Amino acid sequence: MMTKKTRTGGLITEPNIPDPDGFYEKLIAAHRNLDDEQSAALNSRLILLLANHIGDQSVLVEAIEEASKE
Repeated sequence: MMTKKTRTGGLITEPNIPDPDGFYEKLIAAHRNLDDEQSAALNSRLILLLANHIGDQSVLVEAIEEASKE
């Protein structure tokens, strides 16, 4: 059964990763043994790769705005 994904516009904000725990494990493993600067650089590269993959600037701006909320 397909569930409807919540959108705040073009941005999907409901869980959308088939194996979120597996993804989280891979993400944490990628940061293992990195210092703070290396970890920040990895995050920056990952963000840019994913932003390029998404490719829709309005969705990317929406994601920045959503992530900036406290």
